Amino acid sequence: SHAGMVLSVLVILLLSVLYEALKMGKAVLLRRALLALPRSLSHESLTEPEEEHPGPAQGRWFRYHVGQTLCHVVQVVLGYMVMLAVMSYNAWIFLGAIAGSALGYFV
Repeated sequence: SHAGMVLSVLVILLLSVLYEALKMGKAVLLRRALLALPRSLSHESLTEPEEEHPGPAQGRWFRYHVGQTLCHVVQVVLGYMVMLAVMSYNAWIFLGAIAGSALGYFV
């Protein structure tokens, strides 16, 4: 039916937008993690070199790293879902995936 096809194309379009948004979010998390890491290393080496427990900056870096890992897993799952949908060899679904990817990258 036409309604089912339109719904399928819209779902694929949204999945593609979400995939691109996650890619951007992962890059932001990486930048924040890299900003949090040098401060913790320089702080520890200058003030308490023998201290074993992680400082607040290291904890922040670890949270960013966990967030990045979760984003990566969701991104891989979404990527495979969009790929499988495109492999249905339906032109409308393919165009929906391309349009969603372009829209997600643009926004």
